Amino acid sequence: MKTEGRNAVLELLKTDKTIEKILLEKEAQGTLRRIFAEARKKDIRVQFVPRAVLDRESAEGRHQGVIAFTTEFAYTDFEALGKGEESLIVLCDGIEDVHNLGSILRVAECAGAEGVVIPKAKGASVTEAVVRISAGAAEHIPVAKVSSINAAIDALKARGYWVYALEAGGGLIYDTELSGKIALVVGGEDCGVHRLTREKCDGVLSIPLFGKVNSLNASVALGIAVYEVVRARLKK
Repeated sequence: MKTEGRNAVLELLKTDKTIEKILLEKEAQGTLRRIFAEARKKDIRVQFVPRAVLDRESAEGRHQGVIAFTTEFAYTDFEALGKGEESLIVLCDGIEDVHNLGSILRVAECAGAEGVVIPKAKGASVTEAVVRISAGAAEHIPVAKVSSINAAIDALKARGYWVYALEAGGGLIYDTELSGKIALVVGGEDCGVHRLTREKCDGVLSIPLFGKVNSLNASVALGIAVYEVVRARLKK
């Protein structure tokens, strides 16, 4: 698996993941030299190569002069997620766009979520592009893959979580108590949270919209919601 981009590789170097090698652009300066220094501390093999080599290895041509090669992404066991009394879990119900998934991981990690749950089928997986878009967040936040998001909701509720779908037509998010164990379900780009999944949830939370566009991007909506959870925690 390849991790591209300066910030993403720097975050990767902070973890215990196995890095097989790093390709750095010749005559590297600034942040690239810092990456080299950190890699040397961990005895990671570094190769200085022409930019053309990086261009060839890059999936989208956005390597910023560095590509790290690691083992495949290691998913976390779902049962290991969110053991604390103030846990926040994010569930993705059919997020198929890698840009959205990468942004969701970044938002969830920044807000202190204990994990993100994605389905094994009908949704994006954590790929090289997702890791890059997450700006390194994918290296820090646990991600679990499950056979059924609905079954995951049942399991979380049995563990004392309040589970809410982020969807239009629900209760105003600002009027909801969001302390304690909270799980938020964010829906796919086209159809939102599926009907059966909504029915599994304890409630539906909505964000008021005042413009002419009638919906928010999934990761933007999640960003607003998770920081309402953060605000509830900080008020205690």
